[in-house]
Amino acid sequence: MTVFINGEVREISDGLNVQDLLRLLEMLDMRLAVELNGEILPRRLFGETKLAANDRVEIVHAIGGG
Repeated sequence: MTVFINGEVREISDGLNVQDLLRLLEMLDMRLAVELNGEILPRRLFGETKLAANDRVEIVHAIGGG
């Protein structure tokens, strides 16, 4: 199915949840925020939030510095 990740069209398998997507993108262990269709998604919901066709996912990775 087609989803939009940070503005780019991506084809992913049906039935993936947000946690699966982050694992696929090799971002699961990073400090990040996920917005799904304009709403910030709490990290505790990543594993239970299924993605649907044409969902818009924005992923922001926190980078530390000094």
